[in-house]
Amino acid sequence: MLMRRLSSSSRKSRRLGAALFAAIAAAALAGCGSKNAYVKPPPPKVTVAQPLQQPVTIYLELTGNTAPYRTANLVARVQGFLETIDYQDGASVKTGAQLFGIERAIYQAQLDQAKAQLAKDQSVLAQAQSNLKRYQTLRQQNSIAAQQAEDQAFVVQQNQATVDLDKANVDTANINLGYTKVLAPFDGVVTNHLVDIGTLVGVAGTITPLATIVQTDPIYANFTVSEPQVLAIQHNLAERGKNLRTTGLSDIPVEIGLQNEEGYPHKGHMDYVSPQLDTATGTLAARGLFDNKDHALLPGLFVRIRLPVGHHDDALLTRDDAIGTSQEGSYVLVVGPDNVVERKIVKTGQKQGQLRIIDSGLAASDWVVTEGVQRAFPGAKVAPQQTKLTSDAANQSTSGGTNAPNPAAQ
Repeated sequence: MLMRRLSSSSRKSRRLGAALFAAIAAAALAGCGSKNAYVKPPPPKVTVAQPLQQPVTIYLELTGNTAPYRTANLVARVQGFLETIDYQDGASVKTGAQLFGIERAIYQAQLDQAKAQLAKDQSVLAQAQSNLKRYQTLRQQNSIAAQQAEDQAFVVQQNQATVDLDKANVDTANINLGYTKVLAPFDGVVTNHLVDIGTLVGVAGTITPLATIVQTDPIYANFTVSEPQVLAIQHNLAERGKNLRTTGLSDIPVEIGLQNEEGYPHKGHMDYVSPQLDTATGTLAARGLFDNKDHALLPGLFVRIRLPVGHHDDALLTRDDAIGTSQEGSYVLVVGPDNVVERKIVKTGQKQGQLRIIDSGLAASDWVVTEGVQRAFPGAKVAPQQTKLTSDAANQSTSGGTNAPNPAAQ
């Protein structure tokens, strides 16, 4: 009887423990269910800015090479042994400075001989002229035949021709004597000498180069413009009532920069435009002229070239790194009033520092996603943080030449 009661009490205890465990498990499961409920994440933060509006100048960015303003090969124009070298290799010289000296003795002798022959023939002419005057007087007195006076006049003419020939020989001898001094034809820098003292130069039938003189102040920058670019320039000029031929080239500014320079620090102006395109390359040759008093620009350097081809009074600019590309073309992401992202297809223009001109497809009131573009996509909602673009970003120069505009779009 006692055993039956103990067994019944044990079964009741087990049922009570199982019920308690079930209650605890249910409470735990209920608690876990409330923690795993889905909570929608907040919209991503992006930075937005309205396009910057300001007047901008449209530039054509090209490449070219510097070239000397003048260059001349110095050669021996008379034969003789080189006697002197009158400059230091690589020195700057002034116009008329003697650079080389060729033996003068034989040319001085030829000059003296020509002068002596001239003096002799001048005396003969003087005698003939005196005789002519006497014959003419006698003819007037009918003391001699008219033929004698006429014959004497012919003698005077012959003697006069001989004197004129002698004068030409004197001039030639003077010129040859002058060629024994090789002078600088203009201000410039002379290269190293190519022949040494004692060398026979100017041998008949050959040209003996002695050195080269180069003038680098001012200095040229040569470049070429493609046919589409030429047509775009002509279109822009036509809108202002001008053309390439009537526009004063010196009024068109040109800027250049070296590979190790920021921007375009060297200022100059247009100096030459070819009258025709090269049909083989489809390009037009052009040239700019630049002051080079400090001789910082050497002939033959590769340069980046920029020249103005148009102007926008009120252009729209946005961050260049905010512009994407797709099969449809260039685009920007904008945030509407409901903070929903929208994609707008735009037509881009020239880069201005860190900004780029937007020719069409964007309004001044649009808020463009400038940072966090990777977190924004069309149709998504974002949390925009507004900022403002400044003109400093547009004025920052770029040292590379890869941002050249498409002139056909200008």
